[in-house]
Amino acid sequence: QVQLVESGGGLVQPGGSLTLSCAASGTFSNIYAMGWYRQAPGKQRELVARTTTYGSSTGTNYADSVRGRFAISRDNAENTVYLKMNNLKPEDTAVYYCNAGGVRVDGKPGRYDFWGPGTQVTVSS
Repeated sequence: QVQLVESGGGLVQPGGSLTLSCAASGTFSNIYAMGWYRQAPGKQRELVARTTTYGSSTGTNYADSVRGRFAISRDNAENTVYLKMNNLKPEDTAVYYCNAGGVRVDGKPGRYDFWGPGTQVTVSS
């Protein structure tokens, strides 16, 4: 199985910055995608940013609402994904969830998705 441990959430003023990190551990051999989703009160969970790795090819995609302000990066050697969030706005307030997608788990056929427990990000003055 895979465990995802998130860190870096907190309270920040509008215009401020935060960096989230998520480390994956467990018995797996490959993670295709790592990314961040968020869920605000009363709203559905939505994609924030995601990065994929397949062989030597990598890809990233962002929600329109964060493109240009947020940057996702991944350390494949450490199975860790980061989300650098700049120029935060009150509407970025949400619980942020780390996701590991397309994970090849040792001893199991197929690929699986896993979620972290979430970390709260609050943007307020």
